[in-house]
Amino acid sequence: MASTGGKKELEWIERVRSEGAVPLLDAENCRNGWSSPPADKFMVRGPEYLSNRVKVPAGEYLLKPLGFDWIRGSTKIGEVLKHPNSRVRKAIEDECLTGDKPFVWAFNLQVPSKDNYSAIAYFTTKEPIPEGSLMDQFLKGDDGFRNSRLKLIANIVKGPWIVRKAVGEQAICIIGRALSCKYCVSDNFLEVDVDIGSSMVASAIVHLAFGYITTLTVDLAFLIEGQTESELPEQILGAVRFSELDPAVARATEPSSSRSAGNLQSNLPTRLWKSIGQGFSHMLHPGTQENGSSLGSAHGNGIGDHEGNSEEPKK
Repeated sequence: MASTGGKKELEWIERVRSEGAVPLLDAENCRNGWSSPPADKFMVRGPEYLSNRVKVPAGEYLLKPLGFDWIRGSTKIGEVLKHPNSRVRKAIEDECLTGDKPFVWAFNLQVPSKDNYSAIAYFTTKEPIPEGSLMDQFLKGDDGFRNSRLKLIANIVKGPWIVRKAVGEQAICIIGRALSCKYCVSDNFLEVDVDIGSSMVASAIVHLAFGYITTLTVDLAFLIEGQTESELPEQILGAVRFSELDPAVARATEPSSSRSAGNLQSNLPTRLWKSIGQGFSHMLHPGTQENGSSLGSAHGNGIGDHEGNSEEPKK
């Protein structure tokens, strides 16, 4: 029984992973592809962070990597999992018909340009979410709570100097403080539409970054920030690696007749790193840098490592 169920689950996940425009490849060799990077590549708040400010390598992800969409459309693409033609939505519905009820988390990075792109990372679980846990609070909470807690960690694994300089060694951002986020929640999924164009700084960086997308390898981790001792150490929901994405392979989507249904699109997260990595803002406005890639002016906009890049106490 257990092995049969495991096989069914594997088939469902493998189908979703294989249907996207960009293939799932090995993390060490995923040119024009995506993968799931090792969790210990990300530094998160440790169990005693509130007293010693020490971060530790992240442990096992809470969610399984499900898939990735790299898409473009004539208008900004949002509410993907409500779209009747969404391949992931169809897969969820198929699974529900069999009696299984997976829950999918989707993070849609929307980038405005001549063609609107979206890079969408999907993660899933069939395990019940513990009552009162941070995940449970996030799903049941209001947008104010979500905006104050959803965190992104971005690492530039490979890329040109200007991008590395912009982002720094590791960029950290509470997404809802830096950018406009729309949350779409149902019984079977939660989708976060992140509008990178909602920040002037982010938009400027996005346009610059687009020219480097075919040379970039970037890791992104999504987590809910731990702010009390009982919420530490932090745990990453899921992470994705994008490598040398080609805008030409982004799958075109047709506009939906329903405005709320939105379109599906995918774009390079690079711009986000940059908007997140305030370093580039410093390059545009010399003299504002505090230290490392952390800027005072960027902090005021909620962009960049809100925890700062100052040295943490040595163990």
